[in-house]
Amino acid sequence: MGQPRRSKRFALDTNVLYALAGGENWAHAFREKFQERGFALFATPTVIEELAHAATEKEGEEQALAGVALRDLRGWGATPLPLSPVEHGIAEKVAREAIWRCKLPSDELHDALILAEASLCDLPVLVTSDRHLLDADSDAISLCLANFDLPPVNVAHPKALLRAA
Repeated sequence: MGQPRRSKRFALDTNVLYALAGGENWAHAFREKFQERGFALFATPTVIEELAHAATEKEGEEQALAGVALRDLRGWGATPLPLSPVEHGIAEKVAREAIWRCKLPSDELHDALILAEASLCDLPVLVTSDRHLLDADSDAISLCLANFDLPPVNVAHPKALLRAA
């Protein structure tokens, strides 16, 4: 059967994985609906790093949710994606450019990295509930990525995608 077409590949932001770990009905409905339709779900390296950091360094609910997300990631049918050291360097350059060009908050480097990694991994949609990513200028995102010869990434809210499905 092979890899799904580019258009049927989603990058999941950390907050979506937290929602899955927390048993949020909408998150599981989203996952199930799109997997039934042949979509593949992926977690970029920064998403995995954020979960690992929370699982080992945080306390309370965030630590528990991160642990569940790391444990159940593959069970949910989501695949963690690796990047080479060179790709990590490219992602960092792209992320810093995205913060400047897309007017993302300067303290949101991880979110900009996730966006860059999604493009490097040829994932056309980043599924997130982060307002600053959702509100970012999509043309500015596309231009930023194009400046590095990278494919575009659309940013979408999981509930909006679920409604559209």
